[in-house]
Amino acid sequence: MPSNEPNNIYRIGEVARKLSISVETIRVYEREGLLISEKTESGQRHYYDTDVDWLTCIRRLIKEEGLNIEGIRRILAFMPCWEWHPCSAEDKQNCPASKSTRKPCWMLKDEVAEICRNKDCRKCTVYTSAIKCENLKPRLFAGMQTLTPPTSCEV
Repeated sequence: MPSNEPNNIYRIGEVARKLSISVETIRVYEREGLLISEKTESGQRHYYDTDVDWLTCIRRLIKEEGLNIEGIRRILAFMPCWEWHPCSAEDKQNCPASKSTRKPCWMLKDEVAEICRNKDCRKCTVYTSAIKCENLKPRLFAGMQTLTPPTSCEV
């Protein structure tokens, strides 16, 4: 468990009841890359207060801001992980996370540079920063600033 997380541990059913959503909704968010759960050796999911806060943010983005899962995933894909990891220019050039506008880096774990592949994404600064709702706008802006403009119009 990341050191900045409180010790409150919840099971998936407890989180679902707490947020008045279904267990399947939480599983969908996980499958779609919006949430990384911690799993025990037996596969049981554990959630912490930060996960509950992030799920609350996801629900607010969907219900109040009109985003869908794909929209939220694309926002997360713009999180500039290279700002926190000591990637070489070559690693960044070849890393699918720096090129992808569809998936956050933790969904590309098998394809990313070796420096990131063996890290626990739940504890990674990129993920822990992303799951704080108030960080989304500044992090998205930072990610947009590092994109290169297209060389031609795409239709």
